[in-house]
Amino acid sequence: MIFITAKFQVRPEDADRWPEITRDFTEACRKEPGCLWFDWSRSVDDPTEYVLVEAFRDGDAGGAHVNSDHFKEAQRTLPPHLVHTPKIISQTVDQDDWSELGEMAVK
Repeated sequence: MIFITAKFQVRPEDADRWPEITRDFTEACRKEPGCLWFDWSRSVDDPTEYVLVEAFRDGDAGGAHVNSDHFKEAQRTLPPHLVHTPKIISQTVDQDDWSELGEMAVK
């Protein structure tokens, strides 16, 4: 799978509204056939920072994602709400779901 984590530094005046601002984009991404997950979290240390954790089945699914109409729309509509270009880590990993964190097993 393609596993992606991206950090978005949102303008302070838009930070509380970021889930609303990204709602249509998020919902469209989650409906993509190759999307495994697409989840936003807000930093507990910086209320203007959001982290997106997303995964796609394979390179074809990732390619379909970045070539979709909703991605192109997000490229146009999201940057005005950001302080700077988002930071990203994107890796291909040999699995298709989350693994358990054995060091913190719940018994």
